[in-house]
Amino acid sequence: MKSKAYRDFLSQCYQENQCQQNERCGQIPPAGRPRQNVIWLISDQQRAQSLSGNGDPNARTPNLDVMCRMGVNFRQAVSGYPLCCPFRGTMLTGRYHNKCVVGHEYQLPPEQRTITDVFNEHGYDTAYFGKWHLDGCRRNPIMHVVPRERRGRFGTWIGYENNNCQWNTWVHGHKKEAEVEQYQLKGYETNALTDLLLDYLKERAKDPDDTPFFAVLSVQPPHEPYVAPPEFLGHFQWNDIILRPNVPCTEADQRKAKTELARYYAMIENLDWNVGRVLETLRELDLDLNTQIMFFSDHGDMMGSHGLYGKVVPYEESIRVPMIISGGVAEFFGYRTGPSDVVFNDVDIAPTTLGLCGLPVPDSMEGYDYSYYRYGDGSHGPAVPQSEEPQSAYIQVMDAREGCDQVWRAVVTRDRWKYVCFQNAEWLLFDLNTDPYEQKNLAHSFAHRKKREELNGLLKSWVEKTGDTFRVPELP
Repeated sequence: MKSKAYRDFLSQCYQENQCQQNERCGQIPPAGRPRQNVIWLISDQQRAQSLSGNGDPNARTPNLDVMCRMGVNFRQAVSGYPLCCPFRGTMLTGRYHNKCVVGHEYQLPPEQRTITDVFNEHGYDTAYFGKWHLDGCRRNPIMHVVPRERRGRFGTWIGYENNNCQWNTWVHGHKKEAEVEQYQLKGYETNALTDLLLDYLKERAKDPDDTPFFAVLSVQPPHEPYVAPPEFLGHFQWNDIILRPNVPCTEADQRKAKTELARYYAMIENLDWNVGRVLETLRELDLDLNTQIMFFSDHGDMMGSHGLYGKVVPYEESIRVPMIISGGVAEFFGYRTGPSDVVFNDVDIAPTTLGLCGLPVPDSMEGYDYSYYRYGDGSHGPAVPQSEEPQSAYIQVMDAREGCDQVWRAVVTRDRWKYVCFQNAEWLLFDLNTDPYEQKNLAHSFAHRKKREELNGLLKSWVEKTGDTFRVPELP
């Protein structure tokens, strides 16, 4: 059923108040309705706090703010491994990092079953555009050509392994059966990659069979180097930036953080502008009503908080990421909207995406399906939890080469406690309810012995559940 007919069908259902009475089931979409399309929009190194809809006084993100209002904003979402490659492996496989991609520039095992396989098996058209960073290349990744058998089995794949030069991006890949030779994108990376996605959407709109699709747009910004098109850079002056209270108060620290944040926010505004282009194109093509959009990032960026820059540390600025599910029109479907406080983890991305489409989640996926936070009527996926919701998220860092000189594990709870350990040693304990900027470490507080014991036991249970080999400390 083409989108215009679908729009008419929904209008009739809405007017007759029959949306709640039509046939439904938990995993198979009701007859007569087309299956849901899904788009992933993935940024790189964007912390959750960098949206104006999440309270950032510096950010200019009107399109993402609309997505927050019209969708579900998972405000406690975390990166289960705040580093590019491990996160990306887990988002595709739904498996914890010790069973998938264990560190930076490790290859995603080509034989591992991914979300793409499920979509392919259920008749979806699948496409990927942009940064891959899953082929394990450690030398000259800018010009590295990812072999077709290691492109995740997407029907269309136009991307690159890794590149930290947004004005000099080279891509390659394939469209259906035809290989695409390596070529340089014109202009700024985020704009050019978005153009590729928009061209793909226009092709999908012409499909006479109205085949559903799963499409991914993965861009490098706002990862450093912090550069953006001039029209966006001009919107932010370093001396106007309002810093988080946990940035050191020295003049040098404040100046550096403000200077880099001004450029960081310019990149985010450009990204938001491109999100707006995607939303507008979906509306113009009548694809908006049956397309769910998930916006998220692989990890955050410290940006001077605690005197640190980059990622791979357990502080909020590093591990918290935006996670928004939006799209469609809420009044037609009874979609749920608003913020959620569940601790959405990267291992939950794949099963939740499949749940949005009413597709079965493979047993190999270890995450939780949160799609019922989007569907209030069970029209495509479950309308209620299918099992007890996780009350905490497990975070693993297993590679000491990047950002931290020791491996560590952490648990973050739904009631806003964080506990972090090195092997055989406690490191950090924060009550984020009273100390959101993590300025009082309680990990060695005798007064908090009971809470330490509770969270130590929780960490041990996660290690056991995931088959991890981490040595959780015994409390003295």
